[in-house]
Amino acid sequence: MKALKILLIEDNPTIARQTGEFLGGHGWHIDFAHCGRLGVELAQEQIYDLIVLDLNLPDLDGLEVCRLIKEQAAVNMPVLMLTARDAFSDMAAGFNTGADDYLCKPFDPRELALRCRALARRNQLHQSDKIRIGDLVIRCREHSAYREGQALQLTTIGFQILSILARAHPQPVSRSEILHQVWGDNPPETDALKSHIYGLRQALDKQFAAPMLKTITNLGYRLEVPGADQ
Repeated sequence: MKALKILLIEDNPTIARQTGEFLGGHGWHIDFAHCGRLGVELAQEQIYDLIVLDLNLPDLDGLEVCRLIKEQAAVNMPVLMLTARDAFSDMAAGFNTGADDYLCKPFDPRELALRCRALARRNQLHQSDKIRIGDLVIRCREHSAYREGQALQLTTIGFQILSILARAHPQPVSRSEILHQVWGDNPPETDALKSHIYGLRQALDKQFAAPMLKTITNLGYRLEVPGADQ
């Protein structure tokens, strides 16, 4: 499994630091949010393998944060709730709001790491094999893509980038997010992304009437369905 990218939403600085250091020790990339609103904002802007969410936050209740993330994020990201609330009614409320797992404080950080791995793996397995956007069809397990029924000649990295953009559709994906998802914490020194985007454009758009791959100035890229309202 690739290195996980995790969003930790926790207002207690000590718990956030300790949890982040432990999870980061597995080679995982950790983003931090000290309040619910920032957590929702980051979940809308970035794609995470999973989100670790504390329920007791200073601004929004963790249940509301979970609901907003599940409703508004570009892709489905599993949410693991951390809380001192251990009553069955509290757990039921968490799962009913969209949580994928629930861990009560205090917890063994080793168990948290195991649950993170399991959630991320399960989410990958449950992702749809086929993604359809307009006349574009992507078959994930086959690593193949078709537009208007014609097979696209994609490189391995070109297919990865196309898949990232397709899963985020109709939202844009930043250059930094694509770099992280494709190359992890070791991005290429040269402007390799620009070269791969050019190759993807040649395969995806050149022989068709209207382009799908759009550049979003000062941000990144997005797939658009020709003629559709964005």
